[in-house]
Amino acid sequence: MRKKRLNGLLWEIHEAYVKNRFVAVDGNDMIRILEELGARDEDFYTLKTVGEHLAPDPTLPFRETNGGRFCLDSERNKISRLEFQPFVLSIAEDFVRHDSGKLRSFRGIGDNLQLNKAFHALLFFKYFIIRDVNVSPRANLDMSSAKWVSTVFPTRTITTPDLLGEPALEGVHSDGVDHTMTSLLGSHNMMNDSAKTFIHDMREENSKRWNETNRLLRTGEFQHKKFLDTVLIIDHERKHSLSPVHATDPNQRATRDVIIFFTRKPATEGHISYHYDSFNPHLEFPLSLDIPQPPVIVRADDSRNG
Repeated sequence: MRKKRLNGLLWEIHEAYVKNRFVAVDGNDMIRILEELGARDEDFYTLKTVGEHLAPDPTLPFRETNGGRFCLDSERNKISRLEFQPFVLSIAEDFVRHDSGKLRSFRGIGDNLQLNKAFHALLFFKYFIIRDVNVSPRANLDMSSAKWVSTVFPTRTITTPDLLGEPALEGVHSDGVDHTMTSLLGSHNMMNDSAKTFIHDMREENSKRWNETNRLLRTGEFQHKKFLDTVLIIDHERKHSLSPVHATDPNQRATRDVIIFFTRKPATEGHISYHYDSFNPHLEFPLSLDIPQPPVIVRADDSRNG
């Protein structure tokens, strides 16, 4: 029964995720999946432009970021927008940076993203991949809950002649969640060897730069190269780091646009986010989506087999 609910390509991605504790998905496969989940050509076009409408990041001068909180509810089979709450990550969650433990407030995402059917499909896709994956539990999270809170950050990393853009200034880290997903929206004037993602064993030391890590503790490598190239990581079982964004033309600005989905179970008392983990709906920008049945998707070279 479980296999029938996750057919074809979705099943392959799910199984690779369970086996390796991370999975990389080609952007062309993502487009096919999102189309099956309701995305249209105009939604993909708009998704590519999200980076043009972001606000300055509160703590990083080389980044522009908006944010939004969503509830993935497996009991009600719904995804809904949650009210604004400040965002915080701590050293205890394997996140070591100058702003660890500080409350950060991001400008909320607007209708240009929230009403986008490709964005809805990304939420559905992540739910289908993670919903029945057993993970190592983080402290002070309610792993028995039918709900996840998914914090979404469309993000632009910027490199200029005077400023190096760092997709992960914190070096080796975790994101304090159960599942991290990052999809590429686009890039401009970026060198081909920029912004590589490295996956590390949990024994790797936090805050090390990507090029200072122990290769024996490196368990994978991935680079977002084209639209919707995507990586998912079981965040409490694999750490990760990224290399900087380097400009092809060093005299011009380079940009890299991604959308990041941090998804975890609700915080309980004792968690740094406990007081900022409301499940109240967003009143100004309400959203409620029925989660569809996952589509049956087969690879093109399998179609001749029926």
